[in-house]
Amino acid sequence: MNSFPIPAPAFDGRGRAVAAGAVFAWLRFGWNVFMASPGLWAASAAILIAGFLALMFVWLIGPLLAGLLAPVLAAGLLGMCRKAADEKRLALSDLMEGFTGRAAPLMLLGVIFMLASLAIELVAVALFGGSVAGGLMLSGAAGLGLMLGGSILALLLSSLLAIPLWMAMWFAPALVLFSGVSPVEACKASFAACLKNVLPFVILGLVVFVLCFFAMLPAGLGFLVLIPVLAGTAYASWQDVFVVH
Repeated sequence: MNSFPIPAPAFDGRGRAVAAGAVFAWLRFGWNVFMASPGLWAASAAILIAGFLALMFVWLIGPLLAGLLAPVLAAGLLGMCRKAADEKRLALSDLMEGFTGRAAPLMLLGVIFMLASLAIELVAVALFGGSVAGGLMLSGAAGLGLMLGGSILALLLSSLLAIPLWMAMWFAPALVLFSGVSPVEACKASFAACLKNVLPFVILGLVVFVLCFFAMLPAGLGFLVLIPVLAGTAYASWQDVFVVH
């Protein structure tokens, strides 16, 4: 005979398919979260941007540290979104939530992201280097065409390979932070959920591309708004796809 309360079923890692129009509800949630505390969100985004830019200037290990810490800091933004959704008061210290309870698995998620990114870069560099070497061996227009074609192919290939990586990473920080899923299983569940929702994420990708273009126009200041909005969008999408309402 069951005793009460009956424990909740274990998380099985399966997300649900949603309508394409859900994307706009996610974005609207992100905008509403930002507008509830615009100053604090903009300050949080400024801290993140400044921190990542500073890491980029650290020779050799800076980009590696940035990749390692990205899921941890993303988890901090998601934690802030959860507090905002629960109508709790936010503070800049909330940005560090990823370092408190789930730091180790989130950093392992960063390691997975770094290794996958490095593999993509190596493939692109090998293709680009091979085309340059082949182009130098030829003369005239043929050599120039080979170098140009190889460069374009390397760019396209790296972009295509980045798509499954971002599919694996989109939900992963939320699954690790909120659902206690292991990093590898979180990546698998995230990829499967994105694959199940191809159309919504194609639409989201196009919208984000346009938003990033406009965010760059005023000296990049638009990212002080766009980063929090995208954090809210990611949180809302996790709620919609993985959380039973």
